[in-house]
Amino acid sequence: MPNIQELKDLTTQVRRDILRMVHKVNSGHPGGSLGCAEFFVALYQDIMERNDGFDMDGKGEDLFFLSNGHISPVYYSVLARSGYFPVDELNTFRLIDSRLQGHPTTHEGLPGVRIASGSLGQGMSVAIGAAEAKKLNNDHHVVYSLHGDGELQEGQNWEAIMYAAARKVDNLIATVDLNGQQIDGSTDDVLPLGSVKGKFEAFGWTVIEIENGNDIASILDGMEKAKSLLGQGKPICVLLKTVMGNGVDFMMHTHAWHGKAPNDEQLEIGLSQNAETLGDY
Repeated sequence: MPNIQELKDLTTQVRRDILRMVHKVNSGHPGGSLGCAEFFVALYQDIMERNDGFDMDGKGEDLFFLSNGHISPVYYSVLARSGYFPVDELNTFRLIDSRLQGHPTTHEGLPGVRIASGSLGQGMSVAIGAAEAKKLNNDHHVVYSLHGDGELQEGQNWEAIMYAAARKVDNLIATVDLNGQQIDGSTDDVLPLGSVKGKFEAFGWTVIEIENGNDIASILDGMEKAKSLLGQGKPICVLLKTVMGNGVDFMMHTHAWHGKAPNDEQLEIGLSQNAETLGDY
């Protein structure tokens, strides 16, 4: 059984990493990163089966693809604190010639990153392709992906979603971060999504809902249920209901912090709300 408190402590440290990374370069996307901190920690520390070391093929292990690549701060923090590269490399976030660019890239060979994900809407297609490759290789591991709710406004997603059901890609768990916010406002104001659950089900997917996507235990339970439904002829969609900016009170429930860095005073407030647990880089 996972140690829930240890996962919560790591999540707190990840939030500190996110705030400090974005503040240092006055650039980046803290809101969605903070909202998905619990999910990333649960995924990499408990849910996924991972090999020691890293290679691009990923044979014999579960794979993860981040589609909404702008939330790279949380991705980099969790990768570093899961042993993929040194934690102190987080100091190089968004600097020239760094491996930790604003959107994940592959040309610098950052361990843990298998695709560049700057253009929204493409990750679903990549994840489906990887899942089909697993099947062709008789590799019974799972492919996971994460997508933003605003990202679903991109049409390529729905072609891929239709394809996955038609081809019975049932070794895939695609998670959608349902925080109801995007860069210009709420998703309801910009381009309403209607019932995301209803849409996925109409396209032939099995849908699991995690009502509190910022609670570690709820995430573990929901993802375990999703895993239990694999191999039944349908791809799985997990709707993860989160709060943008979670853990920093003035960043929560608003799109304002989608892509804005905290100033010095705001950084100290945010850090004071998330006491250091494992040591800053």
